[in-house]
Amino acid sequence: MPDIGSTGWRVSVDPTSPILILDTGVGGLTVLGELRKLLPEAPVIFAADQAGLPYGEKTEAEVAARVAGLLGRMSERYRPRLACIACNTASTIALDMVRDVLEIPVVGTVPAIKPAAAMTKTGVIGLLGTKGTIRQPYVDRLEAKFAEGKTLLRHGAPELVDPAEAKLRGRPVDPAPIRAAVQALRGMPRGDEIDTVVLACTHFPLLHEELAAEFGPGVTLIDGSQGIARRIASLLEGQKLERREPDFAVTTGPLDDFKKLAPALAEYGLERLVRF
Repeated sequence: MPDIGSTGWRVSVDPTSPILILDTGVGGLTVLGELRKLLPEAPVIFAADQAGLPYGEKTEAEVAARVAGLLGRMSERYRPRLACIACNTASTIALDMVRDVLEIPVVGTVPAIKPAAAMTKTGVIGLLGTKGTIRQPYVDRLEAKFAEGKTLLRHGAPELVDPAEAKLRGRPVDPAPIRAAVQALRGMPRGDEIDTVVLACTHFPLLHEELAAEFGPGVTLIDGSQGIARRIASLLEGQKLERREPDFAVTTGPLDDFKKLAPALAEYGLERLVRF
């Protein structure tokens, strides 16, 4: 007998039905890492829309159409029980549209402004994201709702994506864009008072060590990966989860290039790589 879930009538779910995690590149692995801690038996498909990278440089209409269409096709092929958009830019633009298209729960990724506002002592919060994320009205609403009386300084730093992916590939990390992003925030009025920084791109936590060193002591970096994992776990509470074969990752880009990430992806339990 079906029961009423968060998205309406819920039918019996196949125990092997996967969780689908979508990002433009591989920044969403930070979400997967936290999810593994909570749901270690959950089957997962990690999807990297590398052919669409970067979302932050596209128009809102382009992002919405691409994400909704891609998740629709992937849902038909892979039959996931839940989809997670592990990309701040895509979530702030396309989340409502995707929820209208799919008949499964869809979890988005939004900047962790609420916990940052609760954490700051100086009242000055920095936000690093893509240009597409920091200009969204959704972020304005989060600021108005959770950071009233605080100062939120935003900087679009899409140039941090390449160092993050380079680090994941085991390549040297260029410190120049990291230093430039930090200096840009510090250079804003009251920037010297920043004590909390929201990493509003799932790629950026991959550079946590480098960013922390550049900001120096007294600055806390926060991202939404733990909160996203907790939300997924709560939506799947009571469902049977069973992995009968190794999890895999799929890319929309060239498979040969994706295979260069095989060692890093294997650390997250993604043992097979395919092209969508």
